[in-house]
Amino acid sequence: MNNLVAIVGRPNVGKSTMFNRLTETKDAIIDPTSGTTRDRKYGRAEWTGRQFTVIDTGGWITKSDDTFEAAIRAQVQISIEEAALILFMVDGQTGLTDLDEDIARLIRKTDKPVLLACNKVDTAAHDLVTSEFYRLGLDSEVHAVSASSGYGTGDFLDALVSMLPIDMEDEESGIPKFAVVGRPNVGKSTLINTLVGKERNIVTDIAGTTRDSVHTRFNLYGFDFELIDTAGLRRKKQIEDQLEFYSTVRTIRSIEQSDVCLLLIDAQNGMERQDQAIFWQIVNSYRGVVILVNKWDLIEKDHQTTKTFEAAIRERIAPFTDVPILFTSNLTKQRILKAFEEAMEVYENRNYKIPTSQLNDFLLPIIQNQPPPMYKGKMVRIKYVTQIKSQTPTFAFYCNLPQYVKDPYKRFLENHIRSEWDLSGVTIRLFFREK
Repeated sequence: MNNLVAIVGRPNVGKSTMFNRLTETKDAIIDPTSGTTRDRKYGRAEWTGRQFTVIDTGGWITKSDDTFEAAIRAQVQISIEEAALILFMVDGQTGLTDLDEDIARLIRKTDKPVLLACNKVDTAAHDLVTSEFYRLGLDSEVHAVSASSGYGTGDFLDALVSMLPIDMEDEESGIPKFAVVGRPNVGKSTLINTLVGKERNIVTDIAGTTRDSVHTRFNLYGFDFELIDTAGLRRKKQIEDQLEFYSTVRTIRSIEQSDVCLLLIDAQNGMERQDQAIFWQIVNSYRGVVILVNKWDLIEKDHQTTKTFEAAIRERIAPFTDVPILFTSNLTKQRILKAFEEAMEVYENRNYKIPTSQLNDFLLPIIQNQPPPMYKGKMVRIKYVTQIKSQTPTFAFYCNLPQYVKDPYKRFLENHIRSEWDLSGVTIRLFFREK
């Protein structure tokens, strides 16, 4: 399901500030200088249980010969084409401009739903300034918000999630979807070709050959699954043309469309920073993950090489280290079948349901023996735990003071859950609710 939300607008209307508020991060650089956002930022957001991915685009400029600004215009257009919803931001302090009208004309050419946010409105007394933006002729209410203070964002977000596509069961439901992801030229397409024994996907040594995502249904070795071959992700400063940016957007969509991602890294280079970025994109999307260290046949080894290499990877992905790591070779077909067996196990782990009675019988004695630390002289008493329906194993703990349960204790509980039940390769979510 495509839940991409593209934030578009002219420069300095507060797009990056809104991105940071929606994703609850400070990932996007905020600066009054026009054109600060040149690289695209992607982040996960959630509101009332609905999750979506936000793209922070650069400010739209027309009639400019600047190379960067031309690239920004192209990437804004691609973001609009690929998004499920367009979040169009305007400036309530400056008012309607020619650039706003240029962007509105671009949006009207699409069939995409649009949500119009009039930013920099801090009180209800200023809501009247939003009325002029109805002249843009977009099929959207104008929402008065302040991305910096949060004014109006509650109703605005209610409207946003109501416009996102609803997950629907289709004829492929229940069939595992595996996405093959990684940096360019690590062997993603070759892995698929090795699996099926024929040239199903194009293979070449040119990084970035796979420009789009290819979905292929397989029924092999007793497994029935859909395989997604994605374009290579590379560091954003190396994205030199709109075609590669398009591939990056599609790769993120492929991660979201999958159940389990096979993350390929190059054994000769080890786990680099961009590999880590892809790993956390998978984790933050609540997808299962199996790490494949490819081209293992090219590495000189001794009896400690595998152990040392694996330890280095787990150190770089900490604190989420309960992840299968396999050492593979497309050339020699070493552990290729094992990789998909492992992906199937992670898929089963991701859908595993733990009976409530077993959860309470196991966890409550542990909690009683080692309760959450007191906070401000108050004791947290956890009474009950149950697994709730979600796309990844999610547990609700009912207690008297949920706001006082801090991250270290959450990790303590997660570690105990993992020690008792096999949830390797999947993220665990813990919620604490008042009872």
